[in-house]
Amino acid sequence: MSVTVENLEKSMAKMIVTVGADDFEKAMTRAYNKNKNKISIQGFRRGKAPRKMIEKMYGPEVFYEDAANFVIQDTYEEAANESELDIVSRPEIDVEDIGVGKDFVYSAVVAVRPEVTLGEYKGLEIQKREAVVTDEDVDAELNRVREQNSRTLTVEDRAIEMDDTAVIDFDGYVDGEQFQGGKGDDYPLVIGSHSFIDNFEEQLIGKNVGDEVDVNVTFPEEYHEESLKGKPALFKVKIKEIKTKELPDLDDEFASEVSEFETLAEYKDSIKKNLQERKDQQVKNEKENEAVDKAVENITVEIPEPMIDEQVRQMVNEFAGRIQQQGLSFEQYMQMTGMTADNLMSQMRPDAEKRIKTSLTLEAVAKAENITASEEDIDKELDNMASMYRMEKEKIQDMMGDAEKEQISKDIEIRKAAEFLVEQAKEVEKKDEE
Repeated sequence: MSVTVENLEKSMAKMIVTVGADDFEKAMTRAYNKNKNKISIQGFRRGKAPRKMIEKMYGPEVFYEDAANFVIQDTYEEAANESELDIVSRPEIDVEDIGVGKDFVYSAVVAVRPEVTLGEYKGLEIQKREAVVTDEDVDAELNRVREQNSRTLTVEDRAIEMDDTAVIDFDGYVDGEQFQGGKGDDYPLVIGSHSFIDNFEEQLIGKNVGDEVDVNVTFPEEYHEESLKGKPALFKVKIKEIKTKELPDLDDEFASEVSEFETLAEYKDSIKKNLQERKDQQVKNEKENEAVDKAVENITVEIPEPMIDEQVRQMVNEFAGRIQQQGLSFEQYMQMTGMTADNLMSQMRPDAEKRIKTSLTLEAVAKAENITASEEDIDKELDNMASMYRMEKEKIQDMMGDAEKEQISKDIEIRKAAEFLVEQAKEVEKKDEE
């Protein structure tokens, strides 16, 4: 096999791959073995006709497509390595020459990692930020934990109040007619959640179990169902049950039940410490994002379209994985939202381009500043992975190939490049909006 490379415009390249006639002949034999059971020749049982006989009757071209695919599958990766190109897209492959007894020649047009010219990246101005945890922040976290540990009680001695959950049956009418989707039984409606049309929930306050209530509302002009936009509606509602939350008291007993601490004071100190760590990380991320965004604005680069296509495909796959974790198939999500694959990819394209520019910028900064991943950096990263996946570090190392190890080093270098931009930046007070 031999490979020649032709550099094209806009960070594209064309590989011409020549595979020897002997290797193509082996691929033709594989194609014959794959297809012989599908071809009928008079005088031979199915699958028993010799290749020469089939080629004489149908021409050798009958096997060309599969033979070409076999050769390309077997040689492309090796050809890409031999080319020494930094390929960042799927190949666009064309067969250039094919025939029995001849060398097989194909071309592969690929996007290569584009050259980046850095602009200003040191001394960038970023907004000064401080990670401050207030007493209100601690109280909000305490109340969140109280909500998690609340008890739901059935109310029997009073009417509905704000924040109660009313279990209701409802039936909706527009112009005197029931409408689709306007009926529900045993629906738990949290009063004050604004999950129903405006003013619906407020009309239930003060009502008791067993009451039947006429609720009058008007659908908003921007309502998703065209036939209901702006229409007045009547809901006949029956109150079946009233429930309320009982929050635990904020005391030492509460602290000991929800944490490892014996007193509320210790628990609050722990919450403040954890919130501080989260805010510190948040501020760090915000500074890095601002510094990186400004450095990205100053670069000069021409990104090949196939590189963006590849990034979009990766983002769609990531999105589909998140949807599946929520119990929906990607197809179900698309049906429910009315979204098409083309629409989704189009929406993701600007973010894909930004991701690429960000990565290219940080790689260029790392190269310009000789930023590398030390053995200590890599060892620390492996420790973090072992803790995250609850595995022994040695097992993780054994599972990794050269490509995975190289990716870890690259990720560390990119992180350190982002930190470098912040270290070199000038923090300034936020300017008042005019």
